[in-house]
Amino acid sequence: MQTAVTLFSSRSYWLTITAASLAMLVIALYYQYALGEEPCQVCIQTRLWVFGLLLVSMTLAALPENRHLRLSGNLLALTCAVGLGERAWFLYQLENGIGNGSCEFQLGMPDWFAVDQWFPSLFEVRNLCSFTPEMLFGVSMAEGLLLIAALLGAVISCALVSHQMTGRAEAKSTSASR
Repeated sequence: MQTAVTLFSSRSYWLTITAASLAMLVIALYYQYALGEEPCQVCIQTRLWVFGLLLVSMTLAALPENRHLRLSGNLLALTCAVGLGERAWFLYQLENGIGNGSCEFQLGMPDWFAVDQWFPSLFEVRNLCSFTPEMLFGVSMAEGLLLIAALLGAVISCALVSHQMTGRAEAKSTSASR
């Protein structure tokens, strides 16, 4: 148990999430530019959640160890994982004809957050929602994103539980020393 607590409070934990986020972005860009699979609105929205996770994890890896920063970072990371999962679920439903929605040929962000205009090579919508490309083992990209979001959510939830347990242990040791 102590090993998990040590891992979740280490810089390695945040660097691992950074590496996973970077890998997801590189894979998305590979499919877009090398394989010609143009992204739809929901694909770009998932990319934004992954980019948010990348920014959170890079920031926490660079900052000094602090209990409150770690809690805030894990809560932000969990928000990104949940957002990624929601968008992946929406895309999965559209792909399988069970969803009740559609997508547009524009990102739909407000003018003050026009990332599709600032960084079109990363965030420009270039296709309408339909089927996502097949990846390894016959898994579609939407299914892969669902699995990754679930795994991230589970790991980050474990980190939050670990954070709570260390807080209780610190409180007990503080009250015992009084």
